Amino acid sequence: MAGHSKWSKVKRLKGALDVKRAAIFSKLAKEISVAARVGGGDPAANPRLRSVIETAREQSMPNDNIERAIKRGTGESVDQQQIEEIVYEGYGPGGVALIVEAATDNKNRTAAEIRRIFTKNDGNLASSGSVSYMFHKKGMISVRRDSIDEDQLFALALEAGAEELTTEEEEYVILTSHDQLYAVAEALKKASVTIGGQKFTFIPDTTVHVADETAALQVLRLCESLEDDDDVQNVYSNLDISEDLLAKLPA
Repeated sequence: MAGHSKWSKVKRLKGALDVKRAAIFSKLAKEISVAARVGGGDPAANPRLRSVIETAREQSMPNDNIERAIKRGTGESVDQQQIEEIVYEGYGPGGVALIVEAATDNKNRTAAEIRRIFTKNDGNLASSGSVSYMFHKKGMISVRRDSIDEDQLFALALEAGAEELTTEEEEYVILTSHDQLYAVAEALKKASVTIGGQKFTFIPDTTVHVADETAALQVLRLCESLEDDDDVQNVYSNLDISEDLLAKLPA
């Protein structure tokens, strides 16, 4: 995939996705609340909400938690604090560009914490627009390789309006334009394709290759520290690091 960040692969190899279930539920609850606030609390009429609810159920999130998050988003909850989406942009060691998506009920707290994480890990926050112009927002759908033949999936995805399909170690990755994610996903489901996940992502136009071991470790620690923050939903970067160097770095 041209220009695709290796950060998702890095996370799998370094084990950065091994987070506590409570942290997963917290992030999902915020995404559910934001989706409900933006598009309403009816999953049938709100594709974004329907998608995140499916993800939450795949993670065994209790229905009570899901319902509370929906009510918080629609204003029906006794908790009147609103969850807001904020996007931060910055640079890490080696000139690696980062986009950080957060969902928070306290923008001042979150901004201060994101700035602290960047500073502690030899990075710096940048002004809005100084990084995002190097990325394009896309829809991303994953399908397990052992669930369908590649040629069959390619034909279905193309007919549904997808832009690109690539094959990774354990899954196929389908890219769509940002406004076609849910339509393509629904079309694939109607064709009996079992989808592993669907989400928005930022794909960099070009990547920054980091060959220095110290700088590479600093960038990875910065990304992991950001993702560990309770308010951070997603971290995207244009990092390019060789698998040989990655294997040398401590976990």
